[in-house]
Amino acid sequence: MHDPAQQPPFPDALRPDAVPAPHPLLAPVTGLIGTWVGRGRGTYPTLDEEFTYAQQVTFSHDGRPFLQFEARAWLLDADGRPLRPSARETGWWRLQPEGRVEALITQPTGIAEILVGGADAGAVDLASHGVALTPTAKEVTATRRRYTVTDEGAALEFTHDLAAVGQPLQHHLAARLVRADGVTP
Repeated sequence: MHDPAQQPPFPDALRPDAVPAPHPLLAPVTGLIGTWVGRGRGTYPTLDEEFTYAQQVTFSHDGRPFLQFEARAWLLDADGRPLRPSARETGWWRLQPEGRVEALITQPTGIAEILVGGADAGAVDLASHGVALTPTAKEVTATRRRYTVTDEGAALEFTHDLAAVGQPLQHHLAARLVRADGVTP
């Protein structure tokens, strides 16, 4: 008799040697699929000074109509060397007909964002639909994010607006990332 507990994990495709094709609803965001790395700058009124950070963002899929999203960041010193880990996020982007996007992004600092928006012409715009906080999380009331694929698919520009700790929605982060493997689709 077959024992499923002794079977290795199932792959993201129907066959172990197959890579799944993107679901048709992913068409507006297939240019995001892959890993992106680069640097950015951040600021906020509650911070003493502007900061520089390195970032890695990965978008992947398993053939269904959503993207898995993971982002990691590290604060950098004045010479561009990593000081320490900074932001970390993981989540899912659910693609809907006509380029609509619903996203769930969680952070280990106790913040869960539900965002809605759209994807069109190489850009994805997302805005808060709701923010949930654990009891000890920093107050965040709204966010807005924009991801734009530029340079014929070779670069990803990212901006993040934030409303937190009593401040209104305003610019917080901007980064320019390139494909980690250097290959454009």
